Amino acid sequence: MYGDDWTFPPWTRQESDTRKNQTVSGIYYGRSWATRVASAGRAADVQKGTMVDAAELTAKLKGEAHRLGFDLAGACPAQSPPGLVHFRRWLAAGHAGEMAYFARRSRAYEHPRHVLPQAQSLLVLGMNYRTSEPAAVCSGQGRVSRYAWGSADYHDLVRQRLRRLAAFHRRLTPEASVRGVVDTAPLLERDFARLAGLGWIGKNTLLLNRHLGSWFFLAVLLTSETLDYDEPTSVGSCGSCQACLDACPTGALVGPYQLDARRCVSYLTIELRGWPLDGDPRRIGKWVFGCDACQEVCPWNRRTPASGEPAFQPRPDLNPVRLAKMLCLDEASYKARFRRTPLIRPKRSGLLRNAAVVTANNPSPASLQALSRGLNDPDAVIRCACAWAIGRTGARHARTALRDRMEREDDPAARREIRESLDALAKAGAS
Repeated sequence: MYGDDWTFPPWTRQESDTRKNQTVSGIYYGRSWATRVASAGRAADVQKGTMVDAAELTAKLKGEAHRLGFDLAGACPAQSPPGLVHFRRWLAAGHAGEMAYFARRSRAYEHPRHVLPQAQSLLVLGMNYRTSEPAAVCSGQGRVSRYAWGSADYHDLVRQRLRRLAAFHRRLTPEASVRGVVDTAPLLERDFARLAGLGWIGKNTLLLNRHLGSWFFLAVLLTSETLDYDEPTSVGSCGSCQACLDACPTGALVGPYQLDARRCVSYLTIELRGWPLDGDPRRIGKWVFGCDACQEVCPWNRRTPASGEPAFQPRPDLNPVRLAKMLCLDEASYKARFRRTPLIRPKRSGLLRNAAVVTANNPSPASLQALSRGLNDPDAVIRCACAWAIGRTGARHARTALRDRMEREDDPAARREIRESLDALAKAGAS
């Protein structure tokens, strides 16, 4: 889930699409897709007002979705999600942490009609974002989750494609009510993706597809029309494997199919605000933004195809990131560098806080110097993180910077971190 505002912008104009037709070879689109794609039809061939039955409408929507860049497509009825009881238990256990929007909108998850009142069917879509493999992380560097490597925020890109798909739908059925959502609406997308035959929910709580593994974004087109529904995925294929549970660096996967978000590195580095990070900050390891640990060890992700979407191709400054450079970003340069990308989500305060913590775990001379400069940052959270990190690196040359900052520091939390770091450095020097 990404944020609280789930209002989808209205479609006010039809947008042209310059993408070429793509082959469907090797890509899964739900039951009976292969027999339907030949008759799917291009948007330019659709006559406004043409009456189509459920099978034809579904086939044409899937064909257009593929043309727009979606790699998976399956249809299911709008109904109460099967996982609703598990969702409620998850909330009751406090596993959502500070993501209060889940509880605030909990009743809205009961049925898709809370997203689209006229909803009869859902077309569930997947878009592959896997590109290259992660580069080796050297001293003074950190990692960013793969989904954020690109030049754009996937929400923006997927929404653009959904608008085009919705416009196509309306040309087929002008009276239809249609709404597209990515992952900001109160909708249990993974439940509906399973109902639409796209895969099963794995032990790491992510949706797994036999062809794409888990490296894909989910989106949903809700419609008031009846579609030709795909067979639900009834049985998962994780078997006795528990590689994801063993690989989780913080024990956030408290059991198969059970995630305590409060321990998850993605939650800690993206959703959690302020200072301190819950528990020992060191546990985020080398992750500056997000975490892919449970996905990288999943056997279903070993041979997944690479995405050709230009917006998802990795920026060289994000695979990996240089901590010293990130710690030196002021507000203006931070926004210029990360505006309209997923890294805007934790704000500058959260991202630089994470960079400071990762520096304590993986320091270099340049990043240690950046920590000293960070002691004078306007943001108290960043000052706290930099002071904490200096004490954990044993950088005794930073004592002067810590003492100078202590004389001017008026934030109680920052003063506490400075004092504890000075004590830690003194003990290290005496030993």
